[in-house]
Amino acid sequence: MIHLIVYDITNDTNRTRLAKLLQRYGLERVQYSAFRGELNPNDREALSKQVKKFIKDEKDCIFILPLCRRCSETAIVVSNTGVELVKDSKVEFA
Repeated sequence: MIHLIVYDITNDTNRTRLAKLLQRYGLERVQYSAFRGELNPNDREALSKQVKKFIKDEKDCIFILPLCRRCSETAIVVSNTGVELVKDSKVEFA
Protein backbone atom coordinates (compact mmCIF):
# COMPACT_ATOMS: atom_id res chain seq x y z
CA MET A 1 0.00 0.00 0.00
CA ILE A 2 1.18 3.53 -0.78
CA HIS A 3 2.06 5.60 2.30
CA LEU A 4 2.76 9.26 2.88
CA ILE A 5 5.23 9.99 5.66
CA VAL A 6 5.27 13.58 6.89
CA TYR A 7 7.42 14.78 9.76
CA ASP A 8 8.45 17.78 11.80
CA ILE A 9 11.70 17.10 13.64
CA THR A 10 13.40 20.04 15.36
CA ASN A 11 16.95 18.63 15.53
CA ASP A 12 18.84 18.87 12.22
CA THR A 13 20.86 15.69 12.79
CA ASN A 14 17.77 13.64 13.69
CA ARG A 15 15.88 15.06 10.71
CA THR A 16 18.70 14.07 8.33
CA ARG A 17 18.95 10.58 9.83
CA LEU A 18 15.19 10.10 9.53
CA ALA A 19 15.27 11.11 5.85
CA LYS A 20 18.06 8.59 5.20
CA LEU A 21 16.07 5.86 6.97
CA LEU A 22 13.02 6.60 4.82
CA GLN A 23 15.16 6.44 1.68
CA ARG A 24 16.50 3.03 2.77
CA TYR A 25 12.88 1.85 2.84
CA GLY A 26 12.68 2.85 -0.83
CA LEU A 27 10.47 5.88 -0.22
CA GLU A 28 10.67 8.91 -2.51
CA ARG A 29 11.07 12.43 -1.17
CA VAL A 30 8.15 14.59 -2.37
CA GLN A 31 8.79 17.60 -0.13
CA TYR A 32 11.58 18.53 2.26
CA SER A 33 9.85 16.74 5.16
CA ALA A 34 7.59 14.35 3.24
CA PHE A 35 8.15 10.99 1.60
CA ARG A 36 5.84 8.73 -0.40
CA GLY A 37 6.07 5.12 -1.44
CA GLU A 38 5.04 1.52 -1.12
CA LEU A 39 5.19 -0.14 2.32
CA ASN A 40 3.95 -3.63 3.05
CA PRO A 41 2.39 -4.26 6.49
CA ASN A 42 5.62 -5.71 7.93
CA ASP A 43 7.72 -2.76 6.76
CA ARG A 44 5.13 -0.29 8.04
CA GLU A 45 5.22 -1.92 11.47
CA ALA A 46 9.02 -2.02 11.55
CA LEU A 47 9.27 1.60 10.39
CA SER A 48 6.78 2.79 13.00
CA LYS A 49 8.99 1.26 15.70
CA GLN A 50 12.22 2.65 14.26
CA VAL A 51 11.03 6.25 13.90
CA LYS A 52 10.26 6.56 17.62
CA LYS A 53 13.95 7.19 18.30
CA PHE A 54 13.77 10.44 16.30
CA ILE A 55 11.15 11.96 18.61
CA LYS A 56 13.18 13.94 21.13
CA ASP A 57 11.41 17.28 21.51
CA GLU A 58 7.79 17.83 22.53
CA LYS A 59 7.18 19.48 19.14
CA ASP A 60 8.56 16.53 17.13
CA CYS A 61 6.04 14.37 15.27
CA ILE A 62 5.95 11.82 12.47
CA PHE A 63 2.84 10.82 10.52
CA ILE A 64 2.75 7.51 8.62
CA LEU A 65 -0.40 7.76 6.54
CA PRO A 66 -1.70 4.94 4.36
CA LEU A 67 -3.24 6.06 1.07
CA CYS A 68 -5.70 3.88 -0.80
CA ARG A 69 -4.82 3.31 -4.45
CA ARG A 70 -7.61 5.64 -5.62
CA CYS A 71 -6.48 8.44 -3.29
CA SER A 72 -2.89 8.05 -4.39
CA GLU A 73 -3.75 8.02 -8.10
CA THR A 74 -6.04 11.06 -7.93
CA ALA A 75 -3.79 13.23 -5.76
CA ILE A 76 -3.01 16.66 -7.16
CA VAL A 77 0.24 18.52 -6.61
CA VAL A 78 0.19 22.29 -7.16
CA SER A 79 3.58 23.98 -7.60
CA ASN A 80 5.26 26.85 -9.44
CA THR A 81 5.76 24.61 -12.47
CA GLY A 82 2.10 23.68 -12.84
CA VAL A 83 -0.51 21.31 -11.53
CA GLU A 84 0.60 17.71 -11.56
CA LEU A 85 -1.78 14.81 -11.40
CA VAL A 86 0.30 12.26 -9.57
CA LYS A 87 -0.79 9.40 -11.81
CA ASP A 88 0.99 10.46 -15.03
CA SER A 89 -0.26 13.68 -16.54
CA LYS A 90 0.67 17.30 -15.97
CA VAL A 91 -1.20 20.54 -16.59
CA GLU A 92 1.02 23.59 -17.13
CA PHE A 93 0.04 27.08 -16.00
CA ALA A 94 -0.40 29.51 -18.90
